[in-house]
Amino acid sequence: HKVQTTRAIVRGIAIHNNAQIVFVDTPGIFKPKRRLDTAMVTTAWGGAKDADIVLLLIDAERGIRGDADAILERLKDVRQPMVLILNKVDRVKPEALLALSAAANEKVPFKRTFMVSAPTGSGCKDLLDYLSETLPAGPWYYPEDQISDLPMRQLAAEITREKLYLRLHQELPYSSHIETEKWEEKKDGSVRIDQTIYVERDSQKKIVLGHKGETIRAIGKAARMEISGILEQKVHLFLFVKVRENWGDDPERYREMGLEFPH
Repeated sequence: HKVQTTRAIVRGIAIHNNAQIVFVDTPGIFKPKRRLDTAMVTTAWGGAKDADIVLLLIDAERGIRGDADAILERLKDVRQPMVLILNKVDRVKPEALLALSAAANEKVPFKRTFMVSAPTGSGCKDLLDYLSETLPAGPWYYPEDQISDLPMRQLAAEITREKLYLRLHQELPYSSHIETEKWEEKKDGSVRIDQTIYVERDSQKKIVLGHKGETIRAIGKAARMEISGILEQKVHLFLFVKVRENWGDDPERYREMGLEFPH
């Protein structure tokens, strides 16, 4: 995943070895340049302070540079046990992975280091085994079949926003907002979802739409498939793109994303 695809704190729930593991997925931590960036980074560090174990996920292809190095410096002040996760290990040579792991562990006393590949699932079971054995015992906070603490309307918007940025991370700056405007359960068991993608300029709208609508169709297809898999029902997803200038300075938009508006 690209940095900053998460804006507010999202809790993902996994059941493993008869344990319920709640992952607190925070916004990406990076050097803030705008008001929205500041809100996201503040939220991220707040989420880290509340966790039993802090997991640092580093893109093994990118290594320790820029924002990752700054995060490692700040993690020296974190008191909770910390675990390092190197992702995309299938794309990096073993000797480079070992060097990256050694460099990170030299900066921060990680309890464990895991090497995973999100697309293949390699290494993920080892991580879940460790967490299920290490996390403190406690009651289950969520029903067994629940996978996130977000309301489905908001989760659906997060999924579409992720697909948008995975497709357009180079062309489109982080200046868009997605709202689920309509959620209609159909008699045939399917659901109709209408979402609006708000951007700040006409030029951004053209990027999202793409040539003859190809880009937005691809984004919609990817989002629809994931939402359908979560709901376990057929989904009719309709995406609309509108220009809303300077939405990044509107406190109401921050509340909708679960962020504090920085003054």
